[in-house]
Amino acid sequence: MAETKQLDRAVSDFIWNIVEVHSQLEEIHKSWAQMLGITEPQWLILMAIDELDQGRGVSGIAVANKLRIHPAFVTNQTKRLEKIDLLARVTSREDARYLQMSLTQKARAEITKLSVKRQALNLTMLGGLDEESLHYLNKRLTSIAKNCELASQKLSIGIL
Repeated sequence: MAETKQLDRAVSDFIWNIVEVHSQLEEIHKSWAQMLGITEPQWLILMAIDELDQGRGVSGIAVANKLRIHPAFVTNQTKRLEKIDLLARVTSREDARYLQMSLTQKARAEITKLSVKRQALNLTMLGGLDEESLHYLNKRLTSIAKNCELASQKLSIGIL
């Protein structure tokens, strides 16, 4: 019984720590977005495209999946980002029904300007963690994320 309570307490602490980290990251994303004169969701879209682009552009579906948001929202926001020259949207060579998106030179230049601040921020956020510790933490968080997805699916279909 005591072990169960300790485990419950540890899980609760973990969840609240994740909530706090998420909240702080949202504030950080809002700050980056403000520096570029865009919204937080637009900033996240740019970061997702930067992360996913392998030189051929990225589909809106891939961005929506990465950010776990509706593809129509991505379409709406990327049109706005294109209007302010932070994003290029080009028809896919493989399938004309789809667009491939990539950051413009202007966007890359703006993000590069922020790089010194981003490096300092990363050092502050992850102070005390070396590369090996961070790699270990990321492996564990990836595992937890997959397990959370499974638990969520089980809960939604009534297995749990």
